[in-house]
Amino acid sequence: MTKLPTWADLVLVPFISLLLAAVISAIVILAIGGDPIEAVTVMVDGAIGSPYGWGYTLYYTTSFIFTGLAVTVAYHAGQFNIGGEGQAQLGGLGVALVCLALPWPHWSLALVAATAGAALFGAAWAAIPAWLQAKRGSHIVITTIMFNYIGAAFIVYMLVEVLRPVGQMDPASARFPEGAKLPNFGQIPGLDLIFSNKVPANVSFFVAVAACFAVWALLWRTKLGYEIRAFGKSESAARYAGISPVKVIMLSMLISGGLAGMMAINNVMGESERLVQNASEGAGFIGIAVALMGRNHPFGVFLAALLFGFLYQGGAEMGLWTTIPIELRLLLQGLVILFTGALDTMVRMMLVPFFRLARGAA
Repeated sequence: MTKLPTWADLVLVPFISLLLAAVISAIVILAIGGDPIEAVTVMVDGAIGSPYGWGYTLYYTTSFIFTGLAVTVAYHAGQFNIGGEGQAQLGGLGVALVCLALPWPHWSLALVAATAGAALFGAAWAAIPAWLQAKRGSHIVITTIMFNYIGAAFIVYMLVEVLRPVGQMDPASARFPEGAKLPNFGQIPGLDLIFSNKVPANVSFFVAVAACFAVWALLWRTKLGYEIRAFGKSESAARYAGISPVKVIMLSMLISGGLAGMMAINNVMGESERLVQNASEGAGFIGIAVALMGRNHPFGVFLAALLFGFLYQGGAEMGLWTTIPIELRLLLQGLVILFTGALDTMVRMMLVPFFRLARGAA
């Protein structure tokens, strides 16, 4: 099959995949008696048509950046980390323990400590599946899926038996102290001219953007990144070159789990301001789609996370203001995953004849 130009592979293929997903979604909306134009209008207006909408879109985007980067790092090492959901929930536990441990004098100090706690707990939850893969040959997909359920059950136990304040009925931790509350976009000088004080987007968005640059530098500008990518391309060649499989698997999964855990500084510390059940909100699984669509490149992950943030917030608005069920948001996400993942080769095959003709004409 003729190879597509780089720009077509990175831009045109995802664009056509999105277009196909949108067309099929429009057909489904028509089939259930809805109006596709109304649906698109409400989604766009609800997600990016106002500072309020942008506040929620960027809030979801922040979570998806962290989990998308987690999948990306593991992918380049030839590992499929599907345990971002559990790692994010354990990261939330790390955030809660750090924030409740001290009467923090300022949010910046609490943010640094909570980020370290989230990364540490997320990495620890990825360490056992990584060790089982590296030392025992256990399949990383199976073990990380199992640890998602174990992690969810462990969080419930911690909330009910350990962290729940005396006399409180709902399974949740105590509220974090005032010094551990992150400023949202409406409280940041400059951004407060645009956003209200009610939006959930907070300073963790900038941590997520910094993480994109850090992961890019790690993978393409360091020796460890080279070893990770070499091992992911060919394990046998990497072994021959003296690269340790155990080292690559363990370090890549620890970094991946740490990134997934860091998602908790956005929703647990920045939005809920306490640890609750299911704090990850499914972002661990959406991170897989974000990484696929972003071509497992940090800057592609940022753009894909922004798209899924738009779908998440726009879908919620669509379910609120139209008769179209909110579950259609899941359909849109599923179709995007289908075309950017499973049917990616089909889209490429559709484009190959056109580029072959263009080359022949030239």
